[in-house]
Amino acid sequence: MGFNKEPSYAHGTISRPAVLFVNLGTPDAPTTPAVRRYLRQFLSDPRVVEIPKAAWWFILNGIILPFRSSKSAEKYASIWSKEGSPLKVHTEKQALLLRGYLGERGHDVRVAYAMRYGSPSIADTIDRLKAEGCDRILVVPAYPQYSGTTTASINDAVSAHLTRMRNLPELRFVKHYHDQEAYIDALATSVQAYWDMHGEPDKLVMSFHGVPKRTLQLGDPYHCECHKTARLLAARLGLGADRYMVTFQSRFGKAEWLQPYTAPTLQKLAREGVKRVDVMCPGFTSDCLETLEEISMEARHDFLAAGGKEFHYIPCLNESPGWIRALADVAETHMGGWLSMVTPATREQENRAAALSRDLAQRMGAVT
Repeated sequence: MGFNKEPSYAHGTISRPAVLFVNLGTPDAPTTPAVRRYLRQFLSDPRVVEIPKAAWWFILNGIILPFRSSKSAEKYASIWSKEGSPLKVHTEKQALLLRGYLGERGHDVRVAYAMRYGSPSIADTIDRLKAEGCDRILVVPAYPQYSGTTTASINDAVSAHLTRMRNLPELRFVKHYHDQEAYIDALATSVQAYWDMHGEPDKLVMSFHGVPKRTLQLGDPYHCECHKTARLLAARLGLGADRYMVTFQSRFGKAEWLQPYTAPTLQKLAREGVKRVDVMCPGFTSDCLETLEEISMEARHDFLAAGGKEFHYIPCLNESPGWIRALADVAETHMGGWLSMVTPATREQENRAAALSRDLAQRMGAVT
């Protein structure tokens, strides 16, 4: 097996750390061909679908892609903005703001974003960071709660690309930050700001992306981490157990997934006489198809059609200052030892200290 060509290197080049911020991904356009390409890559990941490869190939290429791509393209078209895919737009802005926050804290850190599926790819982004002199890379998933279907898949993609490299960068991976104080504070601030403007609901529904129940039984901690996030957020908001609940959305296929399911739960609440629900998606850090279309459109319709009176969707964290500060905290925590070695501010301080030491030595020599 051959290796990729390494970027040119000049002796004396200052090593720089980098943050690689990775989100799930999005089609390049809200069209059937683009969505088909995206779904093929996404649903071909064995981390996402744990079905024997041969059987799944037939299901995916013979049934799902031919029939689901056009329907999904229509849904993407309903939430597509003038700037493009909401998820990609938000992720790009978050990466830019994160670099600014780290810079304000005195850190010269390159921040780039990538998508696990779609573009920009993890492989291309790592190559670009290496070409810019970054040989220490912190991989930060956009998923606060760990799951083998998401976080582990990012690690798979990074590791697979390393097999093509001769000169490996030093790497660190963030596993999760579902209970990080700044992340919980950012969520609470977002909810409270919404309630200050619109009043409070009868029930706050925290909807997380679903995964097959089988993954929980096999040891995936995702379910537990979602509930911990919810408990911490409820405590921060001062909500009793009767004021909020956790649900799981985006179920796919006939297998049992984590329950309770979001849509049936909202219908049940409406039939039980709950007049107003507010729904938020704490596990999604950028608004996307699953929040803007599945929750704000489809779930809204389900609740109101079942007799509910008011449905409010509380947007994701997106570019909120609290969320970017939380990301900066995560980066600083996991880059310990890197930042002090490479920032220009630190290097300037070291140069001044060395100059003072030399001056002091000369004076002491003169006195002696």
